[in-house]
Amino acid sequence: MQIRVVTDQPWEVEADVLALPVVADEPEPADAAVLAELDRRLDGALAAYRGFGELDTEAHATALVPGRGLAASWLIATGMESLACVDRVALIRFAATVERRLCGRRVRSLAIWLPAWTRDRAGIDAADVAMLITRGVLEGGYDPRTIYREDVKAVPPTLDELIIVAPGSDADLLAAAADRGRVIAEGSKLARDLANTASNEVSPEVLADAASDLAREHGLAVDILGPERAAELGMGMFMAVGRGSDNPPRLIVMRNGQSGTTDARGRLLALVGKGVTFDSGGISIKPSDRMEEMKLDKTGAATVIAAIATVKRLAPDLPLLAVAPAVENMPGPHSARPGDIVRALNGKMVEIENTDAEGRLILGDALTYAERLGATHLLDVATLTGAVERAFGKLVTGAFADPQAWFDEIASAGERQGERYVQIPLIDDYRSDMDSWYVDLQNSGSADGSLVKSGLFLREFVTRPWAHLDIGGTAYLRRARPWAPRGATGVTHATLVELALQGA
Repeated sequence: MQIRVVTDQPWEVEADVLALPVVADEPEPADAAVLAELDRRLDGALAAYRGFGELDTEAHATALVPGRGLAASWLIATGMESLACVDRVALIRFAATVERRLCGRRVRSLAIWLPAWTRDRAGIDAADVAMLITRGVLEGGYDPRTIYREDVKAVPPTLDELIIVAPGSDADLLAAAADRGRVIAEGSKLARDLANTASNEVSPEVLADAASDLAREHGLAVDILGPERAAELGMGMFMAVGRGSDNPPRLIVMRNGQSGTTDARGRLLALVGKGVTFDSGGISIKPSDRMEEMKLDKTGAATVIAAIATVKRLAPDLPLLAVAPAVENMPGPHSARPGDIVRALNGKMVEIENTDAEGRLILGDALTYAERLGATHLLDVATLTGAVERAFGKLVTGAFADPQAWFDEIASAGERQGERYVQIPLIDDYRSDMDSWYVDLQNSGSADGSLVKSGLFLREFVTRPWAHLDIGGTAYLRRARPWAPRGATGVTHATLVELALQGA
């Protein structure tokens, strides 16, 4: 898709569709003049639609108007409520809603007018707006049904051209920012495709092959550890989960930059992603209700694999690690049993109280291994708990971190990319609930405070600045929204990229 930034007036831009945001506030004089001219050229259609109630400022409400009098064939007005509601999340969702409103329409070129107020928001400069709008259009154009079928009806249009209309702006600056948004959105699509693909097609080995192919494509170093190497190294927790399936585990390691190199801030960031290609719960088997969603338990791995490739495209020389422990958690003759005791890579002895608390087991060994590879800062992403969804729903990601300054950096990166995080405290008083009669700790404990305990468990396997993003709620949607289809959302991918690029 070609992206152009033009400084023309919106009625002058040739496109199949011209999109504009609509807010309830009285427009500034410059924007009011543009809206008045658009309405004049449309023979008063905007005023008529508003008076009839068809043009609504409610978020994600849309009205499609024939573009007679404009250079564009059609105009789509999309509500954004009031200016007080317009933040980075709202900008992404506005653009995504526009793209999804055009499902099934024959659209090849889409122009989006950025009124003056969008380019003068507190804390959001014009370049960021261009980046976020581009991301929104491309991410809104994603449809998981196309993974398996070519004849899907009513999918978002495949655009040949996106035109950002920003009168009075620096077109070159905005174009560079928009291209950055395009690359991030393309990485998000890759993560979503990997996450959404069925488990019978993505085993740990297949996920490792996909990572290897991606590494070759982008010039990344890759190392795939099979079960023999993992066992020799002493990854007892990783192997306890991985040995239960006929599909053997793989530890995927991707690196940019030479061993021993650090970024401009003197750090080597490691992105660690949970890659359970299917999670039955093992011996502690899950209820059958919604078990089909467990193909999405590999979303963390899909995200970090995509993120390091995205960073490579944007900052080719930036040192970065991605580590993805990939397993299939199945019941079988070689599965771990409740009560089994294993030795972690860092030497701690762990009693497996619940085989369905497998994510923290594989992540613990992966985090230790990332430190051995030289990581100075760690960030793991995982569909770790159902408790995080019950606490915060599908739209906010829970996070743990130590120290506080590391979380603040991650939250700042997320804020810039329009991704929301809520920090969950690491309350040490809960640690004793995971004490084992026999060894150092259990992998689970009583149900109360279970969300906090998941973070406390992972903290046992890190010695450097670390954060954990629990995407158990936000990794996928069970129903479509005006701005997104059901299925994997690509959440945290943009945050990981933004955080890594701070070291460029």
